[in-house]
Amino acid sequence: MKLAVFDEYRVGVVVEDQIFDITTVVPDALSAMPQQRMNWLIGHWQDVQQQVRAMLPDIAPKLLSAVSLLPPSPCPSHVFAAPANYRKHVGELGMRSVSKGRTAREQGFFLKAPGSLVGAGNSIILPYGSERRFDHESELAVIIGRQARNVPRAEAMDYVFGYSCLIDATMRIEPGVAEEERSMRKSFATFTPLGPYLVTADEVPAPQNLSNRLWVNDVLKQDANTRDMIVDIAELIELISSVLTLNPGDVIATGTPEGVGPFAPGDRVRIAIEMIGEMALDVTQAQSRSPRAY
Repeated sequence: MKLAVFDEYRVGVVVEDQIFDITTVVPDALSAMPQQRMNWLIGHWQDVQQQVRAMLPDIAPKLLSAVSLLPPSPCPSHVFAAPANYRKHVGELGMRSVSKGRTAREQGFFLKAPGSLVGAGNSIILPYGSERRFDHESELAVIIGRQARNVPRAEAMDYVFGYSCLIDATMRIEPGVAEEERSMRKSFATFTPLGPYLVTADEVPAPQNLSNRLWVNDVLKQDANTRDMIVDIAELIELISSVLTLNPGDVIATGTPEGVGPFAPGDRVRIAIEMIGEMALDVTQAQSRSPRAY
């Protein structure tokens, strides 16, 4: 099943080019904090999925083109990310690399701010007038389905609720000039597009064998397969859950393949992952300079 969050954090089921609003399945109390609706739905999916399927024939759908798609997991407690997790990407950035030849297996994970998430209906907004380099990174996102702590990799896939497309937008370091921490450079507002919807795990039987592609202005820049990950999904869950607890709705960005490169205001970035979907976002710049300019 394909699940989406749209307009005022309503939740829906996507069927082809239509969306069925199922927000009524979520407790009314969450109207006071609608960003949490999807977390509740994910955490209670085993209890409500049959109810959701039964109610669909009685719902008048809307066209997807008539709604604004938000991140399908808009309020995770964490957004985890795997650095240098495709062999051909290791060293690709040269002097701008902070991994120094180390892979995700050696480095572990880093965090992106949940506030950097944005949906398919929005844009990637770069700092006003910046002369820094900003790059695209095409990634498969894993959405966690239930609380996970100290999970061995042999059991890890049981904790996956579904998958989505994710673009990890990044401000690069300038060696000797500007070398901010990785998590900050990747956490500007709108720097983590997620979408266009969430595909439940039962519809993706082989997540480690999916085409992962990204275009800038219709020019193919990244073209790889998730089988090329150094640390696979199960090992990532084992690694992260050995450090802290994952919660329903948490997002894991599984790393980007080779082909990473810059984009700028006026560009259009499109990501497509086999069996998951595709989305395109315009790249713009902020309307004014921030107090701390980058």
